[in-house]
Amino acid sequence: MIPRIKSIQPLENFVLLVEFDDGKKVEYDVKDDINTLADFRVLESERGLFQNVQLDSSRTCVYWTDRVDLASDIIWEYGKPVE
Repeated sequence: MIPRIKSIQPLENFVLLVEFDDGKKVEYDVKDDINTLADFRVLESERGLFQNVQLDSSRTCVYWTDRVDLASDIIWEYGKPVE
């Protein structure tokens, strides 16, 4: 089953706070993606873009541009759990 995202909030230092329908909350550090994926570097270079993160209509993906997105299962699996 693909985890569905209930809410997203951009935090300082390229971290996303993500809550899922199952109640799990995680902080996902996007800096690792910025450092390893060329398309993600625009999040650092274009001022304010990171804060404009969007949730797609299926609630299984967050995105910034048509080339920069993250699937919910990646966030769910690799995010750091928070209380």
